[in-house]
Amino acid sequence: MTTDRRTFIAAGAGMLGLAAARPVLAAEDRLFPVVETAEGKVRGVASGGVAVFKGLRYGADSSGANRFLPPQPVTPWAGIQDAFDYGNIAPQIPGNRRHVYADLILNDLQPGGMGEDCLVLNLWTPEANANRKRPVIVRFHGGGFYGGSSNNPGGDGEMLARFGDCVVVTVNHRLSSLGYLYLGDEGPFADSGAAGMADLVASLRWVARNVEAFGGDPARVMIIGQSGGGAKVSHLMAMPSAKGLFSSAGVMSGSALTSMTRDQADKAAAQLLQRLGLRRDQVKELQAVPFTTLLAAQADVEAEERRRGEAPRSFAPVLGEAIPHHPFTPGAPAESRDIPLVVSTVLDERTYRETRFDMTWDEVLSTLQKRVGDDAQMLLSAYRDETPAATPFIINARIASDTYFRLAANTMLERRVAAGGAPTWSYLWEAPSPAFDGRYGATHGIDVAYSMHDIRFPLAGPSRDNVRLADEIAGAWVALAAAGDPNNPKTPTWPAYDLKDRSTLVIGHPSRAEKDPRGFFREYWGKRAAARAAGG
Repeated sequence: MTTDRRTFIAAGAGMLGLAAARPVLAAEDRLFPVVETAEGKVRGVASGGVAVFKGLRYGADSSGANRFLPPQPVTPWAGIQDAFDYGNIAPQIPGNRRHVYADLILNDLQPGGMGEDCLVLNLWTPEANANRKRPVIVRFHGGGFYGGSSNNPGGDGEMLARFGDCVVVTVNHRLSSLGYLYLGDEGPFADSGAAGMADLVASLRWVARNVEAFGGDPARVMIIGQSGGGAKVSHLMAMPSAKGLFSSAGVMSGSALTSMTRDQADKAAAQLLQRLGLRRDQVKELQAVPFTTLLAAQADVEAEERRRGEAPRSFAPVLGEAIPHHPFTPGAPAESRDIPLVVSTVLDERTYRETRFDMTWDEVLSTLQKRVGDDAQMLLSAYRDETPAATPFIINARIASDTYFRLAANTMLERRVAAGGAPTWSYLWEAPSPAFDGRYGATHGIDVAYSMHDIRFPLAGPSRDNVRLADEIAGAWVALAAAGDPNNPKTPTWPAYDLKDRSTLVIGHPSRAEKDPRGFFREYWGKRAAARAAGG
């Protein structure tokens, strides 16, 4: 039997094609890895040895009939879903660029579009291999409980995943009235005032189910957040539903001691419903209101609070079944007693809110006199002696930082240590930002880029010292995630915090561990706060 010459050539060409296809397919698997999650298969993209999966769903669309309810499960899918692009950010009133600080944190850059289908997370991994069991760092974004997203450039986890050989996860969730509107104590909406926090618990459950397939260790999950993200971590530490879903935690410049009470939340809800012309029992109608209308009404409520001289705090986590007690009042929560914790602040937090760059010393003294009376001159001298080269603008902001951010952090540290349990560490970031020739000092958020081991951002910048600082703080976070202790070869020896030595890692030039740094100011403002609480 003879073989047709053309058939032979065609068969040979087909075999060559198959041979050529195998390396192409192997390259495709490397560049576009596919991971099977509990809900279905997803395809990411790899570059520089790190694979990224964006817009992964951990909850269903929260609009319409799901609005104000606890997060609903994702419907499983067949086939492969591409995870190349960011998902929605939560509906919010966007940031603007009129304030220079907003530019420094790239606050206007929130890709992904705005919408209620925002229960999504992003994941970076050096290798999507279920056998690797790398430590996992889950980061919750700042912006209070009203704004921001994990899609911001500052939430990019590639550099940290590569530096720490770890899996990095960032999370979007419901904010403002869509996440924290209190609708009463009974029925399906009884915990609507904690829906946004329930979202974060759902994201951690997704991690527990799925992170192993991406090369992560579900038994070594650290949760961390700065500013509003720190407040979210504070609340998760007190939520029974979150217990067992994380093994260590970091609260950066966001120590939240209390939640909103139902009375406070009821007042905010009544104001919003009045603006919308709806009664409390008209929940179906409220679910049908466009989110743009809801946000506009919310903005009106908050503007009215400002006109009354009140600080807007209309929509934040509300006590209820999900959050049965305040996070750190009157003491540290028992739910997270066994969780190693790092609590931090930066030296000049409040410069991010201040705009009076040309303040005079007389103006600082006058402001201080209104607050402390006859102690003003003594106290101002102490602040000036601490940093002789500091401007009035910096000192005025540092005073505000000590009476808000640092006071809350010190209280959290004290209550945590007094309760016993797992160790707690403290750090103080004092290295100033080079932005605008150091005008902002060590401002709020300065440690975020370094913690992500990504110094390209305006508050940091490429320099040898900044690489060192990033190595130190990112190294500490990776060590905490991996072993429950932030000590690592990149940082000086860092003792745990106690009420005797109050050892703190001061991150600066150079970084060093100190006993009770700035103890005079801690004691002074702590005593005044205690006197106010006692009615004195």
